[in-house]
Amino acid sequence: MALQFGTFVPQGWRLDLMELNDPIEKYEAMTRVATAVDAMPVYDSIWVYDHFHTVPRIEQETVFEAWTITAALARDTKRVKLGQMVTCIGYRNPALAAKIASTVDVLSHGRLYCGIGAGWYEHEWRAYGYGFPETRDRMRAFREATQIMVKLWTEETPTFEGEYFQIHGAINEPRGVQKPHPSLWIGGGGEQVTLKLVAQYGNAANVLGDPATIRHKWDVLRQHCDTVGRDYATIIKSTNANIVFLKPGDDLTRATEAVRATYRWSVEDLQRNAIVGEPAYVVERLAALRDAGADYFITYFPRIAYDHTPLHIFAEEVAPLL
Repeated sequence: MALQFGTFVPQGWRLDLMELNDPIEKYEAMTRVATAVDAMPVYDSIWVYDHFHTVPRIEQETVFEAWTITAALARDTKRVKLGQMVTCIGYRNPALAAKIASTVDVLSHGRLYCGIGAGWYEHEWRAYGYGFPETRDRMRAFREATQIMVKLWTEETPTFEGEYFQIHGAINEPRGVQKPHPSLWIGGGGEQVTLKLVAQYGNAANVLGDPATIRHKWDVLRQHCDTVGRDYATIIKSTNANIVFLKPGDDLTRATEAVRATYRWSVEDLQRNAIVGEPAYVVERLAALRDAGADYFITYFPRIAYDHTPLHIFAEEVAPLL
């Protein structure tokens, strides 16, 4: 499968709009990135997060809601696919989530990547009144939610009786544009539930980690595919990359000062959390992940709301060498 690339737009979750004061300007900064990406053929997709409270620290800062902006960005753009990395199934009833996704698939003319995951951010779960079930329960609910969403997309009046969710002859029209259903991206590397769900239902998997970790996860996914009779090669294997570009001769400390100030990080913190270097170094790091089996990279550039230059550097000096 040929390498493909997507990138996150700044929506506030990672404190990437905090230097703008007006909420309308924050939205417009986000959509300017989306339309810039839309005009650059090297990028297949734009992505948003499904979160309510900021990271790496919790602030009274803008975080635009994932599915609202997915719908809006679908109308702001013409070409790129639109995804969520990933929709937390604990935040919306899965039948409603399937209905929302179907609607967005139609209004985007079939450009939806529907990302789903079990969820992890305990603070915002509790803050919004969702509680925070034990891992066992979250994973079992995730399995049921995935089954329900696929049923709502593929059956006329599906019924499902689960431990956590039930539907009784639910009608979901229109069921979307893509066939047999909107492209389903499943995030997480859990070997007993998540990767098994990918083998059964997913169009794509999103796994994070170093080359050794993702190589192992793809091996597990391949085994699950063999068990259920799924062609492993038909599944997109994606991973994420936080990238901070340096220019030749840059002083590392000074060149990364603005990024580090946002997160209150040391140079070492930044290097742990991002690929930091000149384009050739970024190519080297991503090539190792490619060689471990990744065939789709979703990039994140920390200050992209204020400066689109990294989009162009990646498109012109990194992607062609991969």
